Amino acid sequence: MTTLIHSDFKGERLLLAELTHRINNEFAAASGLVSLAAARISAPDAKELLVDVKNRLANFARVQQALQVPALRISVDATDYLQKLCVAISESKLSERGITLQLTAPPLQLDSEQCWRLGLIVSELISNSARHAFAAKGGHIQVEISARGPFVSCVVADDGSGPQKVAPGNGLRIVEALARELPGHIEQRFGSDGSVSGIVFTAINLS
Repeated sequence: MTTLIHSDFKGERLLLAELTHRINNEFAAASGLVSLAAARISAPDAKELLVDVKNRLANFARVQQALQVPALRISVDATDYLQKLCVAISESKLSERGITLQLTAPPLQLDSEQCWRLGLIVSELISNSARHAFAAKGGHIQVEISARGPFVSCVVADDGSGPQKVAPGNGLRIVEALARELPGHIEQRFGSDGSVSGIVFTAINLS
């Protein structure tokens, strides 16, 4: 079943889609400039560095592409979507810091709207872990998806050493709002041995 997405916030969705499109274009332009610079430089070390920058820009662009608003409301392969998203996030900003990211998920079909929101949540939680849980040393972030009947569970955990009391910032407020829109709820625990965020929501059946 394929239907157009109807929303009371159609104007805001169009604006978000346009902003994402422009960001992707900016990444493409920046990547092109780096490629031109690399072609003009003969020093091997400098050329290698520019190629690395280009690859990282490409991965940032892949993250943005994965998080763009879906144009159609259809059933999508959520596991494949999240795997590509996690790979792009890892290669763009985690691997250089020695932070590993692993996704464990069964085959899962989701409504494209829910999959998009879940991707936004996972991306933000991973970014929060990378920003707050790890200092100079690396660490590990685990994303686990499971499903039982109509209920889907997503857990994002890290083995970092962030503060046990975390004041909710804009990122966490956005995650909470997105979880409510799935519709579902989120529970979080922060401690010296790591943090765990769990989201449970009811999958929409489009059939």
